[in-house]
Amino acid sequence: MLQADPRVVSTLGADLRALRKARGLTLQEMSARLDRSVGWLSQVERDLSNPSISDLKLISTVLDVSVSTLFRHQAAPAEEAGFVVRKSARRPIGSRVAGLVEELLSPDLTDDFEMLVSTFEPGSQLVEPTLRDTQEVGYLISGMLNVEINGRKFTIHPGDSFRVRGEQFRWMNPYEVPAVAVWVIAPPVY
Repeated sequence: MLQADPRVVSTLGADLRALRKARGLTLQEMSARLDRSVGWLSQVERDLSNPSISDLKLISTVLDVSVSTLFRHQAAPAEEAGFVVRKSARRPIGSRVAGLVEELLSPDLTDDFEMLVSTFEPGSQLVEPTLRDTQEVGYLISGMLNVEINGRKFTIHPGDSFRVRGEQFRWMNPYEVPAVAVWVIAPPVY
């Protein structure tokens, strides 16, 4: 049997707590939705208990995130955990809706903001405008991206940045190459 590496720090519990709080749910409300005890959920959030795969599926549904958001592909060594995210250790975020691939650049989901790298596939778009109670800033690294904010249309080029503050927005990449952007969102939505 493999022994756990003591240098590896788990962040699942902290991430679950941050997501629960970002959704405005108390321990009691969340445990009721999961049909589990408050004590069980508290232990999971403190990394004293590990949820099963079926628990994680239910948790992801209640928190409205993909199951992959809750998995870490490569755990960080203890001396880097909370400070450094290696390219090979980025966690996928979201659900690849409309040709969007997002990876978490932040070490975990416990900050007042989250930082993502977003890749918008050629021909992809967010058809219906979305409205979130957030402040978001995007910085385009490569490709081109069309962004519509409150009905105003902009074409974003590499090196350009844009901001959305609780306004309806949508994006589209009608171009033949992927568009890659760094995206900062506060408060976190994933």
